[in-house]
Amino acid sequence: MTPQHMDIAIHLASAWGAGSLVGLERSFHGRPAGFRTHALVCLASALLMLVTVYQWEWMGAVPLESIRTDPTRMAQGIMTGIGFLGAGVIFKEGLTVRGLTTAASIWITSALGIMYGVGFYYPAVIVTIITIATLALFRMVEYRMPTQFYAHHLLRFTKDKALPEAEVRRLIEDHGFTISNMSYRLGEAGAVFEYKMVIRTAAKDNVEKLVDCLRGRDDLMEFRLSPTGD
Repeated sequence: MTPQHMDIAIHLASAWGAGSLVGLERSFHGRPAGFRTHALVCLASALLMLVTVYQWEWMGAVPLESIRTDPTRMAQGIMTGIGFLGAGVIFKEGLTVRGLTTAASIWITSALGIMYGVGFYYPAVIVTIITIATLALFRMVEYRMPTQFYAHHLLRFTKDKALPEAEVRRLIEDHGFTISNMSYRLGEAGAVFEYKMVIRTAAKDNVEKLVDCLRGRDDLMEFRLSPTGD
């Protein structure tokens, strides 16, 4: 193996390793784009950048001075194209949008592949470490930091047992929630009345208390409480 071939192998292997490390964190948390996806994205980006770094290898007998390829155009094409893959892992669940962090990780993995592909190792290694730390450690920071907890809430009653709005609001507020908005619906040929709302609280423990209260009510046909978030 020539030194040049060894250099190409190092470019590809480092990109493959960096993408795999980022993907491991995503796979561990059960995300749709995980270990294999990130490894292949980073490797593909590096491979495409090698096309521009080693232009003379595939240009054949064309004089070197006549080559006028622009490596930055390849990088721009990669970053534009990766948007389609990133959009594929973002999905809407009710009023909640999920997958944004995974899409961002695919995007940064593609950028890392470009850096490893051209051999710009110092910033590539630093950003690899920062990316893994952001995905792994910031999750714990987010979990511990005080934040507003939002959830979509549904209450369904038979028409004759439906609680007045004032009582519904008092029930929600007594468990430490505030109501951001509320809508009403009379369905099933007028037999069922339901409230839909977005509720928020500063303490996640209030969720369990509210669920326990609703579970014990005889006048309630059905309830749903769906947390929002990525």
